[in-house]
Amino acid sequence: MSQYQRLLLIVDQNLQRSPAEQRAVALAKAAGAVLDVRVFAEPVPVVHLWAEKVDDTEHQRYMRRYRRWEAEELDRLNDMGLDVTVKAVFTTHPLLDILKTVEDLKPDLLIKDVSLEPVLKRVFITPLDCHLLRECPVPVHLVNHVRYSLPHRIVAAVDPFDPATQISGLNDTIIQTANALALQCDAPLHLLYAYDLSPLFNSDAPLAGGGWGVDVIEELRQSLHQAFVTLAERYGVPPERRHFVMGLPVPVISEFVEEYLADVVVMGTVHRVGIDRLIGSNTERALYSVPGSILAVRQRVRV
Repeated sequence: MSQYQRLLLIVDQNLQRSPAEQRAVALAKAAGAVLDVRVFAEPVPVVHLWAEKVDDTEHQRYMRRYRRWEAEELDRLNDMGLDVTVKAVFTTHPLLDILKTVEDLKPDLLIKDVSLEPVLKRVFITPLDCHLLRECPVPVHLVNHVRYSLPHRIVAAVDPFDPATQISGLNDTIIQTANALALQCDAPLHLLYAYDLSPLFNSDAPLAGGGWGVDVIEELRQSLHQAFVTLAERYGVPPERRHFVMGLPVPVISEFVEEYLADVVVMGTVHRVGIDRLIGSNTERALYSVPGSILAVRQRVRV
């Protein structure tokens, strides 16, 4: 059964074959989907020899490289039996042009390699990947590496106790997106909830002055677990694929991926403002620490 009709692959402007391309081609084959391949490259460099004369030789060499890539990639993918379009887009604003392409093509999924930006650079400049997580209206699959072309194990990372995710329906979107990928790949779907009790023990928490008793903590843990079980049962996830783990979300997800050899973690992003937007989300932090790949779904909530 086909879960996808159209996939959009964003290729790095160095034009090297990559894990994201391997994943996109495999998914397109499995789904019988149209694969749109795009590279968003910098405009042709302008080299002035004298006055306002431009080096036409360099200009033509630059253009030929991308036109040759378009033709060769189209032939190669057509020979694999895929229905594809291939295009080089020259732009100084790749984010805007990617979002415009998404608006025009309306793909079911955007697939791209993770761009591993240096930590210091990320402090001052928000990476393109993070912008896509925040602003792209369709699910974004950011690929670190691929153990298998088609994923063998899918993980949906949820938080059924967070009021924001309940109001927005984000948990349902996460599970539905993960289940679609699992069905397409004939892979098992796991449900993971990393619950963190540490915020309840700060000085602003109720009862902080009197301390938290063991019974109160256990009662809270049980209520979190029951919310998780209820969500899992609603989607028919069997007990052996439910994982209720105490700890901070990103470290827990990272350890889980390594232990279970998970190929893709499906996570949610929400619209953020103010300092929360500057700090970023768990999904953005997971890009640089989770050894597998991320599939992010976006859900705006009122603030």
